[in-house]
Amino acid sequence: MSIHDFMAAYKRVWEGQDSPGFAELFTPDGHYHNTPFALQVGPDELKIYWDRILLQRDIHLDYKVLSEEPDAGIAHWHVNYQVASEELFEIWAASTGTGLPDRQPGDPLPRLDLDGLLTARFTPDGLASEVRIWWHSKAQV
Repeated sequence: MSIHDFMAAYKRVWEGQDSPGFAELFTPDGHYHNTPFALQVGPDELKIYWDRILLQRDIHLDYKVLSEEPDAGIAHWHVNYQVASEELFEIWAASTGTGLPDRQPGDPLPRLDLDGLLTARFTPDGLASEVRIWWHSKAQV
């Protein structure tokens, strides 16, 4: 797998809300660092983590490959989506380190923009052995 193939699949599984498909991009002991300090290893942990996308709607992901080697690559990605649950909004707010923004009861949930970088390493059989992402997010106003 090349970084181009991986990013096309990453886009497909995120926009398609496909947790099993996400896990299938990795080796059986594949590592996904969704932040520098959080790690999911293996298909079960990958699927459980990726299930968060079920709390998103109207997902749009774009990317640009920045660097490619035969067994590795780097890409810049940007995604935006409609938050579809209070649970996801609370997860997002906790991940920003700022707590929940002021909202009144009944206020609509926001669209979120996430912008990040991804590095990936691939095995000869074309699966990801390690993927690391660094990202930041903001609510659209």
